Amino acid sequence: MPMVSMKDIALRCNVSVATVSKALNGQQDIGPETRERICQIADEMGYLANSAARALKTNRTYNIGVLFVDERSSGLAHEYFSSMLDSLKVEAEANGYDITFINRNVGRRPTTYLQHCRYRGVDGAVIASVDFQDPQVLELIHSSLPVVTIDYIFDGRISVVSDNMVGTDVLVRYAYSKGHRRIAFIHGEMTAVTRNRLAGFYRTCDELGINVPDQYVREGVYHDPERCAEETKALLALPVRPTCILFTDDFSGIGGLNAIAEAGLRVPEDISVAGYDGIRLASMTNPKLTTYRQDTTVLGKTAAARLVELIERPKTTLLDRIIIPGQFIEGKSIGEIPLE
Repeated sequence: MPMVSMKDIALRCNVSVATVSKALNGQQDIGPETRERICQIADEMGYLANSAARALKTNRTYNIGVLFVDERSSGLAHEYFSSMLDSLKVEAEANGYDITFINRNVGRRPTTYLQHCRYRGVDGAVIASVDFQDPQVLELIHSSLPVVTIDYIFDGRISVVSDNMVGTDVLVRYAYSKGHRRIAFIHGEMTAVTRNRLAGFYRTCDELGINVPDQYVREGVYHDPERCAEETKALLALPVRPTCILFTDDFSGIGGLNAIAEAGLRVPEDISVAGYDGIRLASMTNPKLTTYRQDTTVLGKTAAARLVELIERPKTTLLDRIIIPGQFIEGKSIGEIPLE
């Protein structure tokens, strides 16, 4: 079946090829009714724009780079990241953009992230789940390429972030309302997200008059049930153990729940726990995990939408920070205890 051309569409619509080109490229110097009619007929005829020709005309490749470093090889299989990346992809494609994952090599030749972006000719990049202090990441951040970061803030760049301080604050206050005064926190490795959650944890505890021994705050690893189990065992072995443990994330919390069960303790009768992220697995534990759900769909969609806006309207797009609210999920893993 022969490819449909702009000339074919022009003949069908009884307009010039130039008018068809303006309609399909979203130019404003033709009437909206004419543009809509041409676009509708083009769809009916199965017209597909030639990407090379479109790139020459617009000086864009309609390709977005995604920098996502998955050191634990769990990201694309993990619900939190897969949901975020899927919504990012859907939003980009809805705006006519394709997705390319950025890495440190082209074939077998090492490159920097910025070199890979230039090699692939991406119009901009979304950066998520990386070491934001990596010199190569910083090189990309400070380049002329349009960039949007997820869960990290840079001056002069658009950032889309979860309300991490609020999320931790909500969990601590809920545990407090149930009578808990010995609250421990197993956090992830020291990233910007972790620092915000720690700040929220300490600030809320201070406001509520909760004393937090140093032994109650332990560094785990995100999405690592085995490490979370180890840190949970250390908390359970303390002479005065906590009555409630906040886990770094729901997936890691499974390791903590296993460690509690192995110690012969029950949740929430003997000890209470809470997770973070709000993945579906949290609703399948016994008891159902109390957690704070991050809106991964909105995170990914917003990052893609803002990057497209920055690429297409660089002079009028605000380089701001967008905070995406989450949602408290009340499970059955935090029990009520009498005040001491």
